[in-house]
Parts: sequence; C-alpha cells; structure tokens
Amino acid sequence: MKEWKEITSEKDVQEIIAASETRPQVIFKHSVSCGISAFAKEKLEDGSHQIVAKADFNYLNLLRYRSISNLIASALKVTHQSPQVIVLKNKEVVYHSSHHSIDADKIAEKL
Repeated sequence: MKEWKEITSEKDVQEIIAASETRPQVIFKHSVSCGISAFAKEKLEDGSHQIVAKADFNYLNLLRYRSISNLIASALKVTHQSPQVIVLKNKEVVYHSSHHSIDADKIAEKL
C-alpha cells in the first residue's frame, strides 16, 4: 500500500488524533522482524481497497520507535500489542485488534 504515513514523533501522534475529527485514522504498529506482524500487514494491504478511500493509514515501526508506541498506548488507553491496528474517529478509539485478528473487513465495518 502506497498510502502509509510513517509515525516517527509525538507530534505525528498528536496530528493523527486531531485529524481523526474529520477523517478516520488507522494506526498499524508493525514489528518488522516478526512473521505474524508481516502477515497482518499483508492482510491489511490485501484488503485495503475496502478502506483506503475511507481512512488515512499510519504506520509505526515498533523496533525503531518503541517509545512512540508506548505514547500511543497511553494517549489512546489501548494496551500495547504487536502487531496491532487501532482505528480512530473523532479522537476516540472505535476499533483495535492484534495479531491474527487484524482484518480489513472488520476495520471497514467501523468506518
């Protein structure tokens, strides 16, 4: 998917939360060394046609930005997991899932 915006700072997280007031935001936390995480990312990319027009996609490399992942968990009150997908609308978490439960169909239902 060419639509991923990389999350690298606290400012990025704040901007994503603010942007969720006008357009749903999807955050995908990815551990680049984990096979399960790679499979989850592939499932999202394969199903992206269902959600790409409805939301913005944001990507966090957990190995490089673990402190940002902790910030996301704290700010959104969602337990950190890897891989993990979080969907925000109007500054609220409307859906989150992890590991093999990550599913583009379920995300599309929440948008």
